[in-house]
Amino acid sequence: MSVRTRLSVALITAALLVAGSPAHAAVVSRGITVPDFYTPPATLPTADGALIRTEALPLALSLPGIDGTLPGRATRIMYKSTDSTGNPVAVTGAYLEPAATWKGPRPLVVLAPGTMGQGDQCSTSLALQRGLVLGAGDGQTTVSIGYEVLAIYRLLAKGIAVVQTDYPGLGTTDRLHTYVNRVDSGHAVLDAARAARALPGTSLTANSPIGLYGYSQGGGAVASAAELQSTYAPDVKVTATYAGAPPADLAAVTKAIDGSELLGALGWSVNGFAQAEPGLRPLLDRYLSASGKAVLADLSTMCVGDAIFAYAGRRSTAWTTGGQSVTDIINAEPVLQAYIGKQLIGTRKPAGVVRVATGVFDNLVPHGQARTLASSWCRLGGSVVYAPVTLPWTVSPLLNHFGPLLTDQGTAVDWLSQRLAGKTAKSNCGVMPLLP
Repeated sequence: MSVRTRLSVALITAALLVAGSPAHAAVVSRGITVPDFYTPPATLPTADGALIRTEALPLALSLPGIDGTLPGRATRIMYKSTDSTGNPVAVTGAYLEPAATWKGPRPLVVLAPGTMGQGDQCSTSLALQRGLVLGAGDGQTTVSIGYEVLAIYRLLAKGIAVVQTDYPGLGTTDRLHTYVNRVDSGHAVLDAARAARALPGTSLTANSPIGLYGYSQGGGAVASAAELQSTYAPDVKVTATYAGAPPADLAAVTKAIDGSELLGALGWSVNGFAQAEPGLRPLLDRYLSASGKAVLADLSTMCVGDAIFAYAGRRSTAWTTGGQSVTDIINAEPVLQAYIGKQLIGTRKPAGVVRVATGVFDNLVPHGQARTLASSWCRLGGSVVYAPVTLPWTVSPLLNHFGPLLTDQGTAVDWLSQRLAGKTAKSNCGVMPLLP
């Protein structure tokens, strides 16, 4: 389903709901029927973080326990947030109540997923239910793997409750996912914590400490949330944040991913720019060729696996009328430069203590810009633990990026759980110049 088709479906759906007509037609993305749960109502609550609807979420990976299933009980949620234009938006996700015990007030971690794609079938909450999402339809195929389940289950095994956000437009069928939009993702993370606290029947209390966890796209989302907390959600007291490989500087990341295995992420970014800032669309249309527009429409319904199979190693120069790259266009257009500039993370002091981890050979979400984020937070007076991850360099930027996700994950979960248990962490801002 193309971007235009998806937006048309959303408008028709909203009109039917307003008119009180019968239920909308099911949304199908690359052969996967998106459950009705993911279509937002026409009217949203006023309060950010307010629950819109909930339902039991059967987990694809669970085991029987004495008092219930292991690692816990899951609830699919839809909650209200505010997007970067100041408008209300519905966001989906999942809350997971752990079967394991915790001594003292049970902590809550908001998990912001890494890159899943831009199709509605790619949402992490759906992946928690199905594990592996496979589909085919209208000559298109899709594959999505719920790789964030490992981090989620590690947290649950420690007795930490987890709420996971799908982000605006990923799963919900009323708009396109804005991918690395700083405000959209940061707000969605903070409002997920509010939604979890509003959910009845959980073990959370007013004294439950709150942590944030994310890698790659998720690392940027929680980094943004840590910055926005004091002004957007002062009621969400963030104790600690793990921000792994955060794409803090989109200009640097855009240049790095062009021509890599994950070129699709560049297309999702461009699509997201136009969704969040419709005024950019005429400018983009001026540069994009017919084939480039077709690629972006194709990517708009893809998951990360689909994009790797279809577009790995290609360049954005093939998308434009004059052979310019996306970086070339950004450099030539002050309006785009201003938009990218507004996405910069590292200009505000973050809440709580933050562990910034990045592979020293990561050349997909470049190590240098993540290190600059940590350094900027230090200068702003933030409490920062900068953790360079050293793994052997490979010829694959994708492996250089995802290697630290796996090798550092156990350490990251342990670090975050210790902070939530009340143990302090010493900032290493003073010795950062000596670190890789």
